[in-house]
Amino acid sequence: MWLAAAVMTAVCFGINNTLFKWSTRHSMSKQHIQFYFYMVAFGIMALYGWMTKSLHPSATSMMLGALIGICNATGNMQMSGAFEKGPASLTAPLVAVNAIFPVLAAGVVFGEHIPLLHWIGILCMLCSAAIIQYTPKVEKGNHEYIPWLFHIAMAIISFGIVGILMKWCSVIGIGSLDLLTAMYGGGGLYLYWSCRKTIVHKREFRVGATVAFFSVIGFSCYFYALTTGIASIVFPVVSLNCLIVVFLGCYLFKERLKAYQLIGIATALCGLILTKL
Repeated sequence: MWLAAAVMTAVCFGINNTLFKWSTRHSMSKQHIQFYFYMVAFGIMALYGWMTKSLHPSATSMMLGALIGICNATGNMQMSGAFEKGPASLTAPLVAVNAIFPVLAAGVVFGEHIPLLHWIGILCMLCSAAIIQYTPKVEKGNHEYIPWLFHIAMAIISFGIVGILMKWCSVIGIGSLDLLTAMYGGGGLYLYWSCRKTIVHKREFRVGATVAFFSVIGFSCYFYALTTGIASIVFPVVSLNCLIVVFLGCYLFKERLKAYQLIGIATALCGLILTKL
């Protein structure tokens, strides 16, 4: 079940990334959409917790949840900044490297035993995530190299911290409802400062609300997978959300799968199989 939950997380994150991609094509603010989705998701989690009387926040859950929300929002914004400052063909594969940090933490910090066959499967999935997103045609023009590297480094660190903190919270027994409510609330307050002086746009709110729906499902499955499964496998499986972006891109944007992307898909499937042997 935990592997199915990890796959569901990848599907939900992939759908959300596709929505971000679609909104960018329609000149919507990704930052505004993030703010709306954080606040809508917070409302969903808080309302559910209040109705079921299952929300029991503690100082630890609020602090760690808010930190996860801030790091996740920061990672998304830094990745967007990297796309603006440098070649997108290199940005996505480099940011995908963040998955290696929680994988290593699962083995070193949390004491998970990772067999050699599983290591091979993990490496296959991580390489696949980079291959699928890579575009061999590097855009022409001058790029701001140092700011680009800074944005990439910050995105890698932010997303890496999110994965490690999620696993830590599952280990110390924080409930998923308490954690996710604090995560969305903390991230929403963090994003509020950059959006407080702007006008609300209905289209961005609708997209944000849709993203919130898939985000709640995705992060709930993510936390369940980390609580009941093997984190060193969960992280690379979740990083394969780019597969969903590729497939939906073919359907929605009439994009064609390239030969190297087919290789990446095959590599990802091989990695999944190896981690189950």
